Amino acid sequence: MMGSKDADPSLGYLTRKDTEVKLPRPTRVKNKTPAPIQITAEQILREARERQEAEIRPPKQKITDSTELADYRLRKRKEFEDLIRRVRWNTGVWIKYAKWEESQKDFNRARSVWERALEVDYRNHTLWLKYAEVEMKNKFINHARNVWDRAVTLLPRVDQLWYKYIHMEEMLGNVAGARQIFERWMHWMPDQQGWLSYIKFELRYNEVERARQIYERFVQCHPKVSTWIKYAKFEMKMGEVDRARNVYERAVEKLADDEEAEQLFVAFAEFEERCKETERARCIYKFALDHIPKGRAEDLYRKFVAFEKQYGDREGIEDAIVGKRRFQYEDEVRKNPMNYDIWFDYIRLEESVGNKERAREVYERAIANVPPAEEKRYWQRYIYLWINYALYEELDAGDMERTRDVYQ
Repeated sequence: MMGSKDADPSLGYLTRKDTEVKLPRPTRVKNKTPAPIQITAEQILREARERQEAEIRPPKQKITDSTELADYRLRKRKEFEDLIRRVRWNTGVWIKYAKWEESQKDFNRARSVWERALEVDYRNHTLWLKYAEVEMKNKFINHARNVWDRAVTLLPRVDQLWYKYIHMEEMLGNVAGARQIFERWMHWMPDQQGWLSYIKFELRYNEVERARQIYERFVQCHPKVSTWIKYAKFEMKMGEVDRARNVYERAVEKLADDEEAEQLFVAFAEFEERCKETERARCIYKFALDHIPKGRAEDLYRKFVAFEKQYGDREGIEDAIVGKRRFQYEDEVRKNPMNYDIWFDYIRLEESVGNKERAREVYERAIANVPPAEEKRYWQRYIYLWINYALYEELDAGDMERTRDVYQ
């Protein structure tokens, strides 16, 4: 009975007709021609803005006596306290509360609010900064010192706190105090900018020897090429050429195998060049080219060629150009050691220079690259390497024993 289409209403069931919902019929648009006056979206927005009611603002309250002032303060404090109970972790609410107390010149209450905020989130360095700035603005210097001191003790890795603390002491003329804060900071081994700020601070007061001592600690804390170069440039700026040279020499001893050693050698050679020590500069370039891997010496080769063109004789220029071509061949055989044509060109270059040991070394490296397959087309060029090697030892080097070894 329940599944039948025409259930009996007397049984308490509804018929399908009773449950039907009549939807409104869609209205037909009779006239589809465009209206004579077109309305743009901009016009609609402008009219909506014009018809908007003015914002309702509470009336300005004029406080005329101490009773009204006390009521106002009580009401505002209650509002702030209620808000804090709801959003205790919102730093902005605490800051507004503390600044309002400051505007009422009730500094003890303002400090109480700041301290409560710090109990909630002492790791938020913004709270410490604003707290200390309020104390400084109202000239409570000892209170500000206390805030800064606690801040840098709890958050020693936030550089901004140290900078602001030092700046305050320096503005007060307390140079010794600022230096003491710098020393506390340096025990935490900050980044390079922190050390450089300390050095600049000492130079502002013409404490050159102190700055030099800080540089010594700086290069020990950050033993990088860039820090040693900064140290050497500082000595050069002070007119201490011998000290600058000594810094470069110590840097080369420590960082000759560093990935950035190329920059160090270039800076050292340019220093000697400025000092009119061209022979020293040439020796540095040659030493660097012998010690730095070929893949990392592109800039060094370019600088050396430019140096030889400026100061060298014909032989020196040719040597520099050969060195540059040698660098290019090294790069190509490193990318594709089976390219025997490049090996032939490289060998020809070394034979033209006349350095027998270098030529032999290139021959040995070339023949070490055995073809990967047994097809004749791979071995044809390779066998010529051996033949040329034997002919070189017999005709150019005149060493019959080595020739026999090559044939063997």
